[in-house]
Amino acid sequence: MSNQIETEIDVTLTDRNRVTALFRIILVVPAAIFVASFTSDFSSASWSTAGLLVLPPLLALVFRGVYPSYALSLNESLLGLQTRVNTYLLLLTDEYPSIEENEIVSITFPEIGKGETMSRGLPLVKWFLAIPLYIVGLIYIIYAFLLTLMGWFSILFTGTYPERCAEGVVGTIAYWNRVAGYALVLVTDEYPTFSL
Repeated sequence: MSNQIETEIDVTLTDRNRVTALFRIILVVPAAIFVASFTSDFSSASWSTAGLLVLPPLLALVFRGVYPSYALSLNESLLGLQTRVNTYLLLLTDEYPSIEENEIVSITFPEIGKGETMSRGLPLVKWFLAIPLYIVGLIYIIYAFLLTLMGWFSILFTGTYPERCAEGVVGTIAYWNRVAGYALVLVTDEYPTFSL
């Protein structure tokens, strides 16, 4: 098993709902507000982290060398919720994002056992070490936006979502989940790859 967050998304390629695709940006608003409600404010920076617990695991890892199980469970659930909303927003499925786990999106965190030791000092600098990941990730976001735009037109005119577009968008979501696992959620000390 990988030592990174693994993301699997079951993409619907054919028989797409053209009406919901046309108005997707409006339809996703209630789900986006729900995700944003887990943060203390509604600024764009805090929405992107979806209320992930960063400080408690950071302090626990630095001072005790232990990842708190409650924070691990909450972070896994919140990252899954954010991924389900992103999957719907980016037109990968027509099923409205569930607030509970479902078969469409699967987020798997690396095993963090009692016998495993994680670095106690590395969590203090992971955010800084991840700067190259952020830069590459911004390029991937632009790429995913263009693919989503192409997919949107394809759904509107043909009712299908191109498989090549789906692969790029799913890869971008998985990439950002790996970056979050390394730099924010702190579930791994293994530096994520730059590939989709």
